[in-house]
Amino acid sequence: MKIALDVMGGDHAPQNPMGGVKLALESLPQIDRIFLVGVPEVIEREMAAQGIASPKLEIVPALQVVDMSDSGLDAVRRKKDSSISRAVDLVKDGKADAVVSAGHTGAAVTASLIKLRTLPHIERPAIAAIMPSVTHSWVLIDAGANPDSLPEHLVQNALMGSAYARHVLGRAEPRVGLMSNGTEEEKGNSLCKEAGKLLRSTPGIRFIGNVEGHDLWQEPPDVVVCDGFTGNIILKTSEALAEALISMIKGEILASKMTMIGGKLAKPAFKRVHKRISADEAGGMPLLGLNGITIIAHGGASAYAMKNALRMACDTFAQQINPHIEAAVSQHLLIHANP
Repeated sequence: MKIALDVMGGDHAPQNPMGGVKLALESLPQIDRIFLVGVPEVIEREMAAQGIASPKLEIVPALQVVDMSDSGLDAVRRKKDSSISRAVDLVKDGKADAVVSAGHTGAAVTASLIKLRTLPHIERPAIAAIMPSVTHSWVLIDAGANPDSLPEHLVQNALMGSAYARHVLGRAEPRVGLMSNGTEEEKGNSLCKEAGKLLRSTPGIRFIGNVEGHDLWQEPPDVVVCDGFTGNIILKTSEALAEALISMIKGEILASKMTMIGGKLAKPAFKRVHKRISADEAGGMPLLGLNGITIIAHGGASAYAMKNALRMACDTFAQQINPHIEAAVSQHLLIHANP
């Protein structure tokens, strides 16, 4: 497995991306090579600071860095020597199997779309976020790649999300729900209503109907489909709420000696809960539907999260998700062509 890492991407670059590399070298033997894409002297300085050295590492020069103020398209067109562009080029040229970046999401999506192109019959790629719940993890798709979507795009999201849930998460018959403001068929905006009609008539998708916000954390379906605008709000609100609740609980535990004693006794349980809800555990989100593998990590990803993003790249590649998506879409088209 060969991975191109955008070392310059992220709020804490290059420290945390390189910290993730250090952890990955210790725990992910399936990685044969990591291409460290970025400004060479910056990368070399960080490697020395963290004591990182391995024959599996190769520095690939990229002298430009994408700023958060750049638009995704401008970042690709005007900064052709950026770390994200050069990293995606490695996948395009067949030198790397996947690219991982915690940098500008718009730039990562745009560079991947322009350079890798989509799989046959996929109109737009979609970000798949692995989300926690009381009962099981589930796939939120699209989590931010396409703010404006058509009903047909949501059907493709359902096909791609189902393939990921089946082959990566191990769900034999993934249940698919459509995000809306009510479970009744007539609820939702025009996008939801039209997408619901299409999903109900699409063989190969185990569509269970509309789901609401309160369905997501108790017993959600395996895949929740929505446009990227809605999905990104769900994702960021969920992450912020989880961190806020943890902070509230810590504050209440430290409020008195009695609760501090109880907190120490319950510390192992709190750690287990934190592990289940932490975005660091997933590490990154696959951008599904591309002729290649792109993993998008959170901008503020820790070194541990970056290691897990590299692991997700390995898992996505090992499960050959793209051929499974192609098969699902081809079957869908065949059925519709021969009703």
